Amino acid sequence: MLASACLLVSVAIFSSVYILHSSLTMSFKAVGSALTRTLWTRGQRTPPAARSPKVNRLSTTCRVSGKQQGCDKTKSCSSDSDKPSGEGPSPSSEPPHRCTTADKKRPKEPVGAPGVNGVRRRSYTSAAPVSQSTYLWARYNDTKRLVHDIIPPGACKLLNSSTIYANNEVDLAEVDIYGFDYDYTLAMYSNALEKMIYNTARNFLIKNFKYPEGIQIYDYIPNFAVRGLHYDIQKGLLMKIDAFHYIQAGTVYRGLSPVPDDEVRQLYGGTFHIPLQQDSGFYGKGPKIKQFMDIFSIPEMNLLAAANDFFISNDIDYDPVHLFKDVSEAVGMVHLQGYMYKWVMGDLDKYILRGEETDAVLHRLVNKGKKLFLVTNSPFSFVNKGMTHMVGKNWRDFFDVVIVQAEKPHFFTDCIKPFRRLDSNGDLQWEKIKSLDKGEIYKQGNLFDFLRLTGWTGSKVLYFGDHLYSDLADLMLRHGWRTAAIVPELERETKVVSTDRYAVSLTWLQALTGLMERLQTHRDSESQKIFEEWQQEREELRVMTKNLFNPQFGSIFRTCHNPTYFSRRLSRFSDIYMASLSCLLNYDESYTFYPRRTPLQHEAPLWMDQLCTGCMKTPFLEEMSHIR
Repeated sequence: MLASACLLVSVAIFSSVYILHSSLTMSFKAVGSALTRTLWTRGQRTPPAARSPKVNRLSTTCRVSGKQQGCDKTKSCSSDSDKPSGEGPSPSSEPPHRCTTADKKRPKEPVGAPGVNGVRRRSYTSAAPVSQSTYLWARYNDTKRLVHDIIPPGACKLLNSSTIYANNEVDLAEVDIYGFDYDYTLAMYSNALEKMIYNTARNFLIKNFKYPEGIQIYDYIPNFAVRGLHYDIQKGLLMKIDAFHYIQAGTVYRGLSPVPDDEVRQLYGGTFHIPLQQDSGFYGKGPKIKQFMDIFSIPEMNLLAAANDFFISNDIDYDPVHLFKDVSEAVGMVHLQGYMYKWVMGDLDKYILRGEETDAVLHRLVNKGKKLFLVTNSPFSFVNKGMTHMVGKNWRDFFDVVIVQAEKPHFFTDCIKPFRRLDSNGDLQWEKIKSLDKGEIYKQGNLFDFLRLTGWTGSKVLYFGDHLYSDLADLMLRHGWRTAAIVPELERETKVVSTDRYAVSLTWLQALTGLMERLQTHRDSESQKIFEEWQQEREELRVMTKNLFNPQFGSIFRTCHNPTYFSRRLSRFSDIYMASLSCLLNYDESYTFYPRRTPLQHEAPLWMDQLCTGCMKTPFLEEMSHIR
């Protein structure tokens, strides 16, 4: 348990965390040797070198036959970490692999711990029995002490928010063409834009849809919702769902108030499972359930919660379906009527972030001989203003093809709508498009004509976007392009993951879960009361670690243990993902991204990159057998 606990900091958080090995100041071999001596000194065990090479340290019992000094001896070994009650640690003078002669007069070992049958006992210098309670709490305290000892302060500070993470192997040397979305990819926006969208849509509800003036008192709550949540249109519930389509307990909200878990279970027929394939559809826009996948949807979730809360608090009868449609239309008006574009173009310094980083990325790629293209749903006037602010008035010289108002995701699936050319003033031209030329601006079109006119196909194309469905899904599944997801939330989440509080709490949570799993065979009433206490502590730890990310919904990547539905889609539709486009500046144009080989449930984590490379603790096979 001691050495393996730190593994959980990297494996249990999310499976594809990268750490640059060049940042490490101590070699794996040196740290492993030092930790090995520490472990075997603390545990008073014989070092691995003194053991029989035939011992399988993954099993709790094994037997090895051999000849020593002319006599046949049989060795037996059992894991010290799971001794039943009434047993103490092995004496330091006696190694764990004891040699015993075939002495028929030797009494047989008693079987089982108090209240537990069928468990092998060993002989010890002191055979005084201990109670179940004493034994269980001793195991608990030993495990907790060792978990805290094994994670030094600042153990995972090497986690870097500017790292690029890989779901699939990508060799940049094979990529010749780089494609980009505009909003939240080339252009990153400040939180002030979300507040403006919320306030304007709220006013539309009151003025255009005649909603009560009382909704005006609900201000925007920046940290209320997170991306990737699902909304039950008919029930008016906002919730977080995991990769297996189960609602995470404690994350269902009606308005601004949480819904008790018992009520949630009752609402969904005695289960937390949601049949998303039936109710939501592939793009998360089904008749019953909608998934909010882009950052622009965060103000919409806030407004839905506020409007629901107003009607409920004032005991006003309403139809949640009508409310959902009205809020969606009000938010859509902000975009369709150009309000958002006017705000951004009117104060570029206020709303656009990291423009100099976008400029640096584009310059670097062009200087390396890469071809670039832009496909965005935004209008030309808006894109032109923003790109001129970030890159300069000659920004179009960077791109071989520029397509605006593309109407993604239909752009990737529709093979009918033709390209239209815009002149320098943004006015539509009427000639038939026979080629896509550098320096020109094109509108609408479809991917099939794009592929035919450019010849850019397959894995030599890498496209960047923030919306997993509208930007990446069809390119990955239908056309074989490499895809890169921009996930700005990574910057904050990696900072949380890097804190000592989170690392220690999560490691202890996993260690406690493993302890409960191994000791659950103690079925007596005294033990069950202790397990109830442990289960309560486990639930408190899960809530605490969740709240470090967001008090209402937690991390966008995980429920308490499983990946979220958003995380599952991220893994499926993106080869690589990163917090911002500027992360590319940390890698050369020939860099290969390798996904971390995370162990399956039946596999032992035996390879180097399974470790928390911030603290470099070495997992031993014997210890791995006791880790979840």
